[in-house]
Formats: sequence, structure tokens, C-alpha cells
Amino acid sequence: MGAGERLNGQCLCGEVKFTASPAKMEMDVCHCGMCRRWSGGAFMAVNCGTSVEIENESALSAYQSSEWGERLFCSRCGSSLFWRGVHDGMTMVSMQAFTAPEQFHFAEEIFIDNKPANYDFANDTHRMTGEEFLAALAAKQEAEHG
Repeated sequence: MGAGERLNGQCLCGEVKFTASPAKMEMDVCHCGMCRRWSGGAFMAVNCGTSVEIENESALSAYQSSEWGERLFCSRCGSSLFWRGVHDGMTMVSMQAFTAPEQFHFAEEIFIDNKPANYDFANDTHRMTGEEFLAALAAKQEAEHG
């Protein structure tokens, strides 16, 4: 499997199934407090842009956690599945929800300054503080939208 291919995934109970085409076969981790509380640990996610197609979308519940993002989860089993941008539809998919999560390379950690001291990942990743990540995001949006 490689970037651009349609990959399958689902929630724990199978009520919500999806396909997505990640641009890169990379997984990123967010250590922000909201992601840790929502996912029960660091949120390991794959950027799938707007390629996510959901079967049985009516089984999803959404929680708008900020003015720019919402978190989607299965209404039946509670699996944390997607973080979606409310303005652009960009979707980060929980890596563990994919049928074959081992295919993704661990690339980046964001909000590293919010990571609790009681765990560390051994992988050599690109690391950004919350401030650095938000500045990079703002610069990207400025470049795209002027």
C-alpha cells in the first residue's frame, strides 16, 4: 500500500466504516490536552485531507472542540475516529482505526511542550511546540488564502 491509495478502516464495533487516501504514509502525534483527553493518550493521526468517505455517517457524533475543529466518534462504541477542520474539511484520521495501522511511518509530534513527563516516544521525529505549530499553520493558511 502507498500514498494516494484508498485504505479501509472502522470503529471498534464496525458501525462506522470508512475509506481514505492519505497523501503521505505518515502518522503524526498530537500531545495537546484536548487530544490526550479525547483519545485517552497522545492522538496518533493520519492526514487524509478531504478524501475520507464514511459509510453510515449517521452513526457518527460530533463535538466542536474549538472554533476551527470538530472531533467525530462512533455513537455506538465511542471510538475516537476523526478530527475535522470546520472551515476546510481537512480530516485527521485516527491511525489505529485503519485496518493496517502498521503501514504508517511516525513522522511528527506537535504540542510537544504539552506532553506529560511520564512518557516519551523513542522514534526520531520532527517535533514542534504548540506555538511553533500554530505559527506554521497560520503561515500555511496565509500562503494558501492570501
